[in-house]
Amino acid sequence: MEDVLEVYARPYDAQRPVVCMDEKPFQLLDERLEPIPMSETNHTEKYDCEYERKGSCSIFMFTEPLGGWRNTVALPSRAAVDWANQIKWLVDEQYPDVEKIVLVMDNLNTHTAASLYKTFPPEEAFRIMQKLEIHCV
Repeated sequence: MEDVLEVYARPYDAQRPVVCMDEKPFQLLDERLEPIPMSETNHTEKYDCEYERKGSCSIFMFTEPLGGWRNTVALPSRAAVDWANQIKWLVDEQYPDVEKIVLVMDNLNTHTAASLYKTFPPEEAFRIMQKLEIHCV
């Protein structure tokens, strides 16, 4: 934790932006029965707690707090390839001209260099990793 606190205490550096990333699984639900609206006699809305599962998705959130930027994307799956593609987007499209991206993230098993090597040719995975300074929470 001290490592991450040290990163957060750094002054803003446009060539080494501190970017925080989180990936969250999200369950998609639908109600089985239509709610009964609130009546005019002060009865609250009535609804049934039963639901129907409609699948799941993964939500990625990137933010650069000191730069005032954030981006969120929802994907239909949660796999190593999804993380690798999001990191490639971060390096190549969002921060193509910076020296290094200081990336603060959790240490989920798919959030590793191995995911990049699984997704891209070795030269491309190595290039992407060279642009990152990773700090795990």
